[in-house]
Amino acid sequence: MSNVANVPDIILEPMVRNAIVEDLGAAGDVTTRSVLPEGTRYKAQMRARQDAVVSGMQVASLAFRLIDPDLIVETVVADGTACKTGDTLMRIEGSAASILAAERVALNFAGRLSGTATLTASYVQELAGTKTRITCTRKTTPGLKLVEKLAILHGGGHNHRFSLSDAILIKDNHIAAAGGIKQVLEAVQRNVGHMVVVEIEIDGLHQLDEVLQTGGADVIMFDNMSTEDMAEAVKRIDGRAKTEASGNVTLGRLREIASANVDYISSGALTHSAGTVDFGLDF
Repeated sequence: MSNVANVPDIILEPMVRNAIVEDLGAAGDVTTRSVLPEGTRYKAQMRARQDAVVSGMQVASLAFRLIDPDLIVETVVADGTACKTGDTLMRIEGSAASILAAERVALNFAGRLSGTATLTASYVQELAGTKTRITCTRKTTPGLKLVEKLAILHGGGHNHRFSLSDAILIKDNHIAAAGGIKQVLEAVQRNVGHMVVVEIEIDGLHQLDEVLQTGGADVIMFDNMSTEDMAEAVKRIDGRAKTEASGNVTLGRLREIASANVDYISSGALTHSAGTVDFGLDF
């Protein structure tokens, strides 16, 4: 089970509220309003229809409570916990109309985020016994970055930067625009405070010596480099910077990449290619 604490609901509320408003449309749930007598109460259970690592329970609970603060919502399986097919994840009791109004938003968040957590857990398991950690990237769904990053943590992975303001990450286009590796690293040393982490991307050993000679990089990212070249780069760096492998990262290549002794492997697939776990709400 992940030890990641939930973030305060107030941070998540605007995102969940927007999703609910989008789903309700201009007139709300016309189906439920047409077929259920006013005041109908019910008990519902969110259940897993496949094995998974759970994420999104906090968000799903918030969706129900935003629709109707009087709903009684009990989370049975916490975020970051594995579940089995048939497990009850959440119980909801109260107005049937309120439960039905929040149902799809709650399931969409829970299923999607659990898909990310489950995929992340498979990457973490594949790297078991190595020093290498798996991290996400900024290839997230616009508007859902925070919860997708939390899902990475729930799956046992680690987060890369959340936004452009978190750290310096010098990529090939920055190097080209600045005139070269020496120029861009010297500019960073002049302009950046000591509390900001600096990472630079290289695509071959031909760039590494210049990075090490110029200095100023806390992390060196190997972009689409061969495993042999990455292993050689790690030896040359010799602990002077953290190392990260990126590009062409698949589940089947993780052990091979980790054999280069890199500190981190970053993969955008954890967020942009994760499936959705099948959860259902049963009355």
